[in-house]
Amino acid sequence: MLTIRRAALPDLEAITEIYNQAILNTVATFDTETKTAGGQRAWFEQHGDRHPILVAEQDGVIVGWASLSAWSDRCAYSDTAEISLYVEESHRNKGIGRKLSEAAIKAGRDAGIHVLIARIAEGNADSIHIAESQGFEHIGIMREVGRKFGKLLDVYLMQKLLDRPAE
Repeated sequence: MLTIRRAALPDLEAITEIYNQAILNTVATFDTETKTAGGQRAWFEQHGDRHPILVAEQDGVIVGWASLSAWSDRCAYSDTAEISLYVEESHRNKGIGRKLSEAAIKAGRDAGIHVLIARIAEGNADSIHIAESQGFEHIGIMREVGRKFGKLLDVYLMQKLLDRPAE
């Protein structure tokens, strides 16, 4: 049984392990150095009711996570958040990413967020598919803005307006 819930500080170790898998093996993040749970604590503490971190838990094990983060520290952007989600390697392609995305969108709507932004790197077709299926629209491409695994990569910008009626 899969449960999606708000993350708690004891979940940070598992969140960090899943993120480190993405750092080492995917273009889902442009971080190139692995993290420690201790080092990620400040990131964790920047999140709260307005910008939650959610975890997907299956049989007592954290198998994925999603977060809403402030898009900018400028006040005019206060109703815009960036969505991120990561699923543990052995649990990918099982619908967990979609369920995390749905829960994060609902959390954003409940928190009064107006716009969600997704930045998805070239080559990450699964994330693009999830975003499109959740009603995110393509709004642009930033060409060759990141270098990972020896290759310059484009980043696709997508957005979802949350106060539109559900489709």
